[in-house]
Amino acid sequence: MDIFNDAVGAITKQISGLWPQPTEKPQLVNGKLRPCPGTPNCVSSENNNPLFHVAPITFNTTPESAWVTLKQIIIEQRGTIQDEGKEYIWSTFTVPLFGFIDDVEFRLSATEKMIHVRSSSRLGISDLGVNRGRVEQLRTLFHKASDNH
Repeated sequence: MDIFNDAVGAITKQISGLWPQPTEKPQLVNGKLRPCPGTPNCVSSENNNPLFHVAPITFNTTPESAWVTLKQIIIEQRGTIQDEGKEYIWSTFTVPLFGFIDDVEFRLSATEKMIHVRSSSRLGISDLGVNRGRVEQLRTLFHKASDNH
């Protein structure tokens, strides 16, 4: 199945220019991740609505080490870091089968020892749980990697 997904992903990546770009460059708003737009294709750890809420990624290492680990996981999971700062990352992930592009943002909160996350589809209304699943997978991989350090 991976070969099929890789082949379809390669083809759809070629036409991904057809998918919309974000209406504005993702960034922090008043020091926090942007709110979800109200459609079920977005989740965020900084959203109190249970329909859109996911838990943040917690860490017990130094903030610098946690940030390095997160960036490695983004790359390993075929994400692309579009913009990066000391406490903010905007990355994109391509959904393998159709080539849809999702925006995934992270905000480091060193004092809380957590990384807030927002994952949102650019198209459609429902994502069939893809963004929530992605965040949960990233969290699991982050904690596995952190346990090995």
